[in-house]
Amino acid sequence: MDKIIEISNINFSYGKGKVIDNVSLSIGQGVYGLLGPNGAGKTTLMKILLGFLNPSTGQGRVLGYDITVGRKALRERVGYMPENDCLMPGMDGVTLTAYLGELSGMPRQEAMKRAHEVLYYVGLDEARYRKVETYSAGMKQRLKLAQALVHDPKLLFLDEPSSGMDPKGRKEMLDLIRDIARKENMNVIISTHLLPDIEYTCRHVIIMNKGTVAYQKEVEAPKAHQVNMFQLKLLGNQDQFMQRLNTMKCTVLSDEKGLHTVTLPLETSPRELFRTAMETGTQIRHFQVNRITLEDTFVNAVGASNDN
Repeated sequence: MDKIIEISNINFSYGKGKVIDNVSLSIGQGVYGLLGPNGAGKTTLMKILLGFLNPSTGQGRVLGYDITVGRKALRERVGYMPENDCLMPGMDGVTLTAYLGELSGMPRQEAMKRAHEVLYYVGLDEARYRKVETYSAGMKQRLKLAQALVHDPKLLFLDEPSSGMDPKGRKEMLDLIRDIARKENMNVIISTHLLPDIEYTCRHVIIMNKGTVAYQKEVEAPKAHQVNMFQLKLLGNQDQFMQRLNTMKCTVLSDEKGLHTVTLPLETSPRELFRTAMETGTQIRHFQVNRITLEDTFVNAVGASNDN
C-alpha cells in the first residue's frame, strides 16, 4: 500500500469553533511528524483518523478503511498512544496491557503472552506486576507505548510520546520509536510541539496551524534545499564585489548590520566568492553556510499562516 492515509476536505468544529479547516493529506509509508503549536488541531485530526470523531464534512481512508464506516477493522490494525493519562487504576501493568490487547481482537492467551513481550521491550519487565497508579510519569509513558504495540499494529499514532519525561527517559523513548520503525517496519505518526523530537525520529514533517496544513515535506529537505546559500561579512571595496556577484547571477540580501546572505547558482563553486573578493580587493571577514533548519521552517510556516 503506497498511501496509508488519504483524506480530502476534512472539516470539524467544537460548537462554533472550527478546529479542522478543510484539511487534505496524502501520507505514504514511513515515520511522519505532525508538528504544530498547542491548539493547532493535531490531536483532533488524529482522533478523526482513528474514527473517534466524525468529520462534519470530507472523507478519508486509513490503511484502506473508511474512517467513518470501517472503524472496527481499522482499530484492529492501528495502535494509539494518547497524550492524556488513560490508565486504569487498580490494574497491574501486564494485566492492563493484555486487556487492551483483547479489546483489539486478540485471543486472551496470545494477548497475555504478547503483553509480557512488549513490557520487556519498553523496559517495564520488572514493574509489570505493580499497580499502574504507582508508576512514575516516565513509566506511564512507557506503559502507554506498550499497550499501543501489544496487538502488533500496522500503523502507530503517538500523541506527545515524550511528555513529562526527564532527559534520559525522553532520549530512551525516542530511541524506542526509531527502533520500532526500523525493526518492525511499522508506519508511525508522531504528534508533538517539540521540534527536536521530530528531527530525531521522523523522515517527513507535516506542520499544522489554526486547523490547517501549513507545510508538508521531508525533514531533510529544508536543510538540503539551500546548500548554496552563504552568509558573509565584508571589509573593503564592497560595491565592486557586489557588482561582480550580480554578473555571476547571484542573489544577495543585506541587513542593517552588514550581514549579506548570498545565494549562488547551484553550478557555481563557493570558491568563486573568495576569488572574486581577492580580485576586487575585498576581505571576507565572516563566512558561514546558511542552512534552513526545521525551526526556521516551523516559524515561517506558522508565521505565514498567522498573517492570513
